Amino acid sequence: MRNADFGMRNRSDSQRFRTPHSPFRIFMISITPDSERPGGFRLRTETTIRRPVSEVFAFFSDALNLQTLTPPFLHFKVLTPAPIEMRAGALIDYQLWLRVFPIRWRTEITVWEPNVRFMDCMLRGPYRYWEHTHEFRETPEGTHMLDDVRYGVPGGALVHSLIVKRDVENIFRYRQEQLERIFC
Repeated sequence: MRNADFGMRNRSDSQRFRTPHSPFRIFMISITPDSERPGGFRLRTETTIRRPVSEVFAFFSDALNLQTLTPPFLHFKVLTPAPIEMRAGALIDYQLWLRVFPIRWRTEITVWEPNVRFMDCMLRGPYRYWEHTHEFRETPEGTHMLDDVRYGVPGGALVHSLIVKRDVENIFRYRQEQLERIFC
């Protein structure tokens, strides 16, 4: 893995995991304060999937696959009727449960560059803001994928440290486990 490719630095709060089924694949997760948005946070993950970009991007192009990548404790459901045409400007509605509270979430696809990247931004949901960029790069090892999420939390740093950070880390770890199950 070449962190410099995506501008990631090794930080003390970054965690690297060698996945059990594929010893050459490394998953990295990092959550830090967002230097560009005071009071916000930035989650970054990196992983390499030993498949071509076209196959990995096609999987992520189907919004219904998000249900597979989301942990069961969230009871996540895509509400927008299928098929969902993925493009800049597409709106997607979801429902999930945070603890005992049902939450409606709406995202807009703001950037759509097939086989390169796309970005979804929360228009309505549990965060002050959520901007998630997915990047894909073909490498000799397969597809190097970066998730870069900038988000703000109601209640700020205290709520983030007590509840949200752990939940977000667990969601992205579950996502990684599901990706391994699907692509291995």
